[in-house]
Amino acid sequence: QVQLVESGGGLVQAGGSLRLSCAVSGLTFSSYGMGWFRQALEKEREFVAAIGSNGALTRYADSVAGRFIISRDNAKNTTYLLMNTLKPEDTAVYYCASSSLPHSDPARYAYWGQGTQVTVSS
Repeated sequence: QVQLVESGGGLVQAGGSLRLSCAVSGLTFSSYGMGWFRQALEKEREFVAAIGSNGALTRYADSVAGRFIISRDNAKNTTYLLMNTLKPEDTAVYYCASSSLPHSDPARYAYWGQGTQVTVSS
């Protein structure tokens, strides 16, 4: 059974930082690309960042490029999202997901976590 479990969300002031983690089990983690997505209240789920299976390839949404960093530790079956210079518009539920490649399209991801809430106060 594949499981993705996010952690690290919370309440932070604008300009602050948070690091999200996503622990994966039930699949060969080092063979999968990983993505982070977010969904704000009454909005569509949107792409945030993705990373290839060996970490060499990363991609970011324009809205987070230069502020967020995606990484992974294949020895720990975990992917991370370091979020810096947070803004109120970053407030959302953040989800991690796994796919064969680091796509930006959520429809290309087969497995999803339950999400973790990030709230940025102004």
